[in-house]
Amino acid sequence: MTTATKRRIERSDILPLAEYARERKALREAIVAAKKPRRIEVGPIATFYFENYQTMWHQVHEMLFIEKGGEAQIADELSAYNPLIPQGSELVATMMLEIPDPVVRAATLAKLGHIERHTFLEVDGARIAAVAEQDVERTKDDGKTSSVHFLRFPLTAAQVASFRDPAKRVMLGFDHPEYGHLAILSETSRKALSADFG
Repeated sequence: MTTATKRRIERSDILPLAEYARERKALREAIVAAKKPRRIEVGPIATFYFENYQTMWHQVHEMLFIEKGGEAQIADELSAYNPLIPQGSELVATMMLEIPDPVVRAATLAKLGHIERHTFLEVDGARIAAVAEQDVERTKDDGKTSSVHFLRFPLTAAQVASFRDPAKRVMLGFDHPEYGHLAILSETSRKALSADFG
């Protein structure tokens, strides 16, 4: 089974810390290259990082390497990151609202409450609403949203086929009253993300 078709990181997939440390430079170079077509900017502040087994495997190893929590940490990391691996007929993304200036960030996020409800993938004219992870509410009572959202885009078999068809248009976007932006996915990005469907 290739990493493109794996749907879950098992304990047996975790490298010993010393082995990961030896291979870390090469592994990081590989993941940077793999992530490039999986990163999609929509408008001036939103960036989607589409996740898969490979990105989550690397993230788990980085957390273990940095925090050095040993065996006790492994189960927690698998529990946190396995849900972000797409399960065959969906795409999963970490969506980040990236605003360097803290004052501007606070003011902007205050206007973008529930932006996750206004996020969509459009495949050949069919709009697929994002489904936000339900772990925590990402918009506070005062209307301020989080700068990080975890989103799923569930596709039908017909939509997967259209996504893979270069003749069909695929877009990612928002229809939030304060943030209405669209991005057309490149052929390179579509090819990379198509592997997530298995």
